[in-house]
Amino acid sequence: MRLLTGLLARCFDVAMIVAGAFAASQIRFDDGSQRSFYFAFVAFAAAFSLAVFPALGVYDSWRGRSKRALAGHIALSWLVVQACAMVLMFSLHRIDLVSRLWFAYWTGISGAAMMAGRMLTHALLGHVRVAGMNLQQVAVAACGDHCDEIIRKIEQSPAAGFRANALYNLSAGCGLPTGSSVRVFERHEAFARYVREQNIGEVWLALPLSEERAILRLVAEFRNDLINIRFMPDVRTLALFEGSMSDLLGLPTINLAASPLPPNALVQKDLFDRLFALFALIAVSPILLGCAIAVKLSSHGPVFFRQRRKGADGRVFTIYKFRTMRLHEQKAGVLEQATRGDPRITAVGAFLRRTSLDELPQFFNVLRGDMSVVGPRPHALEHDDLYQNIVSGYIHRYRIKPGITGWAQINGFRGETDRLEKMEGRVAHDLYYLRNWSFWLDVRIILATIFKGLHHSNAY
Repeated sequence: MRLLTGLLARCFDVAMIVAGAFAASQIRFDDGSQRSFYFAFVAFAAAFSLAVFPALGVYDSWRGRSKRALAGHIALSWLVVQACAMVLMFSLHRIDLVSRLWFAYWTGISGAAMMAGRMLTHALLGHVRVAGMNLQQVAVAACGDHCDEIIRKIEQSPAAGFRANALYNLSAGCGLPTGSSVRVFERHEAFARYVREQNIGEVWLALPLSEERAILRLVAEFRNDLINIRFMPDVRTLALFEGSMSDLLGLPTINLAASPLPPNALVQKDLFDRLFALFALIAVSPILLGCAIAVKLSSHGPVFFRQRRKGADGRVFTIYKFRTMRLHEQKAGVLEQATRGDPRITAVGAFLRRTSLDELPQFFNVLRGDMSVVGPRPHALEHDDLYQNIVSGYIHRYRIKPGITGWAQINGFRGETDRLEKMEGRVAHDLYYLRNWSFWLDVRIILATIFKGLHHSNAY
């Protein structure tokens, strides 16, 4: 069934790519004189979609996942396909024959059609599941607060298609939602008998690692039944982030202290970062030139300020900013942060700092792969040495690439960290970002930075 669904999805996407190109031609051109050439372009894009979409996880199961995340996933994947097609046409020296207006129409129409098709499909499936069809009946073995959390998540997401039918409560204190129809069992034998009598197809073991004996007994009980047994361990007391699963050397692995972003998400984020940085540099190139000239004329010294910072996984790189201070000697191993009214800051530098224009050269760092557009801000190495042992979770900010802007910055945690509380607040916001990352959260942070984050009272 899943194979058939994936095949239908691929056929739908190819059809929308072709249909979107035809609709764009009807809008853009009065005759069909160029359509034979454009047909080859469209064929390239369709072929790229069949290779790129599966690699980016477009056809993975989206049961229970956010529809906004799905739309963003489709949009980003389609832009990657179009970028690949444009690079191919450029290499064939045919890019000058492509109508930019037609290309924009085609990209917009096909992308919107693919997203609309997904949204409609998921909406229909959601209504069907809410109505009580296409459901997965689930029996849960759990205890304590984790038990309550699992049952609530199932009952609060009816469109996902899971229904909690039975609960094997291994300890007192599992409070079910008011009016819950879940049948509760206190004895192993009665629970196992009910699961078989009701032909329940899913057994979820939402138990802590300390309940090894109960886990092994339940696995042994249902091992020879045609029942899906899923282990959802309660690792909240151990894991820094939500204990995500991965596959290492073919072995299932629970990540207790590792990057909370799965590999597919990291690939998507990196592609978005580099494309965004490229377009941003092109768009602000006159501003970059003007800032460079102003810095050079304002005081003696280089245009750019360079400093070593830590990147993803602690790798050290050189960050670029426009120089905002006069040249001065700095003691080895001692970092003097800029303060309000700092005499070292030039008049031009003060303006660049207030408007955050001094950060623009970091788009070159993004293009080089050292940084992201959005992520925890990288600190000076001296700060890393100071705070990683006194601020809980500090070093885990470097589980992903540092960013030009971030969740902490748009929430007011930027500038000088003259008190420990300021650094603790910044780290807390950075860890929140890591736990809750999504493509749309990045977009939200970028928009907030543009509209309210460029000028801030803490930027001096």
